[in-house]
Amino acid sequence: MSAEKVTASEKTAIGIAHSKVILIGEHAVVHGQPAIAIPFPLIGVETVIEYVPGAVKMDSTFYHGPLKHAPKELEGIVECVSSSCEYLGIPYKDLLIRINSSVPPGKGLGSSASVAISVIRSIFNYCDKECSVEELLQLANVAETYAHGAPSGLDTLTITSDKPVWYKKGNPVEHIELGEDLHFIVADSGRIGDTRTSVESVANLLKTAPQRIHSKIERIGELTHNAKEALEKASKHILGQLLNEAQKELEVLGVSDAGLNKLIHFAREEGALGAKLTGGGNGGCIIALAQNEVHSKQLAEKLRRFGAAAVWPFVLKK
Repeated sequence: MSAEKVTASEKTAIGIAHSKVILIGEHAVVHGQPAIAIPFPLIGVETVIEYVPGAVKMDSTFYHGPLKHAPKELEGIVECVSSSCEYLGIPYKDLLIRINSSVPPGKGLGSSASVAISVIRSIFNYCDKECSVEELLQLANVAETYAHGAPSGLDTLTITSDKPVWYKKGNPVEHIELGEDLHFIVADSGRIGDTRTSVESVANLLKTAPQRIHSKIERIGELTHNAKEALEKASKHILGQLLNEAQKELEVLGVSDAGLNKLIHFAREEGALGAKLTGGGNGGCIIALAQNEVHSKQLAEKLRRFGAAAVWPFVLKK
């Protein structure tokens, strides 16, 4: 999605952002391994900002009122707004920020980053300023640090992209050119995951059993390299196997749970080429690779009946 601008005379502007799904590499990416994430256009955030005299206020599902009284959960967005105003040299006042998000929080779909990017785009548009990707990433990272402690940066990079992203901390970002269209299903377990807690639990495991856990993290990295090749060479059956292998390693890291495993095993039994958790785990969502478009629709419906809280079939086009 692209950000849009409403006429300046109305003193109103809009910022839009889609969400993201990690295909493979979650958790290992925090420890120096690569990860692949894909843009997820079916859900997103629209922020409308307008001139309203007085203190900066927010109108959202989670909170309505002055930003200075916003709950701790929105601290990152509050800092993101103040940082954006400071960066653009505008007074931190006279703004009403309306946030409308279809990205469920705590599901590994980049909710906090999507909101941050949408808000930043709306503020830049309000000021009639173009916003570069570098500026977006820099300012969104303020919110992400509050949300995740030490964010990899993968969420913000993918949400500002329309192609799969190959990310490795400290390396230049690459975009992956697909060899074929791929049909995925994202299914919500119905339980909120806590990325920050999951990341911390893996870090603690690494301290208690460094050799064993490091080998698991390296294995996920190896699988991610192979997945990149499978994406480029149109090897969807191999990609499916790699997703299954990555899930095994994530289970050893302790970030999957019975609810996710149940959805994953059901998707595989119903013909998914591969299925795994996506994001932080211990709640949140799974991602499954379907055989084709027809199978994608059938599998999505079966997952709904099986009890998934929400199901989104989507195609990633080459």
